[in-house]
Amino acid sequence: MKPIQTSLQKWINDNDAFKQRHEVMKTEILQHPKIQEFLEKHPQITEKDIDKRLNKLYEYSTQSIQCNRCKNYESCKNMVKGYSPILQYIHGEIHIAYEKCRNYIAYEQVAEKQNLIKSIYMPKEILNARIETITIDSSRSFAIKEMTTFLDQAKHSLPEKGLFFTGPFGVGKTYFLGAIANRLKQFNISSMLIYMPEFVQEIRAAIQDNTVQEKLNVFKQADVLMLDDIGAETLSAWFRDEVLGSILQYRMMEKLPVFFTSNYTMEQLEEILTTSTKGDVEKVKAFRIMERIYQVSEEVKVTGKNRRI
Repeated sequence: MKPIQTSLQKWINDNDAFKQRHEVMKTEILQHPKIQEFLEKHPQITEKDIDKRLNKLYEYSTQSIQCNRCKNYESCKNMVKGYSPILQYIHGEIHIAYEKCRNYIAYEQVAEKQNLIKSIYMPKEILNARIETITIDSSRSFAIKEMTTFLDQAKHSLPEKGLFFTGPFGVGKTYFLGAIANRLKQFNISSMLIYMPEFVQEIRAAIQDNTVQEKLNVFKQADVLMLDDIGAETLSAWFRDEVLGSILQYRMMEKLPVFFTSNYTMEQLEEILTTSTKGDVEKVKAFRIMERIYQVSEEVKVTGKNRRI
């Protein structure tokens, strides 16, 4: 067994080493520019106060102060991700509070804008579409002009009518919808994109759990509604009149725009809507639907090569 004096001396030596490390650490902490600034603002803080709350000063000094040590929210390494420490002197004691850092605020703003675009069965490529990536050529110049006009007006006040993009398969009609939706979110305008064939199935499923009206209200009230590939399949009389008709009637009355894409012209679409899944021919009801479509959109032809080949 080691003599007690040897152990005691070792403890004393270690304790001295600890004191030295403590003083070195304290010196480094007090050299932090922000801490020096804090102490200058509060000259009443004593050496005793500093020693008492040195752990708080250390906590502050080791973190990123308003993102000065991190590039973005995802790379934040602070104790509380997305929050920057603030030194406070309250009732004679040093404290640390936390506030949202600028990177976190920017992250939230992006997330909030992204939530302005909701979709049903739309591919990721469309949801990521951008105006800047649209190829401009003579075959689509008029459609792009109309789209740009709508967006220019939307900066100040949402137009009452959207656009009915009609043209052959693969010319970029659906991509236009995604690009418009992404530009609208910059103006804090929400968009709802719906792929019509899947939308029909969605509503059929909603009948089983009694959520039809709840879902219809979402589609009715979106700032901008976008119906992709209308006319792709024959609709039941109930869906045509009670679902599509109800949505369009509401938006027509509230002067809310609707965008459409279709391989058919408006005139051709009316013929398609005339015949229900049961084979019934109902021209008057189809005409009523088309009257609402005319009220909420303007027909725009899109031509050119098939860009999906």
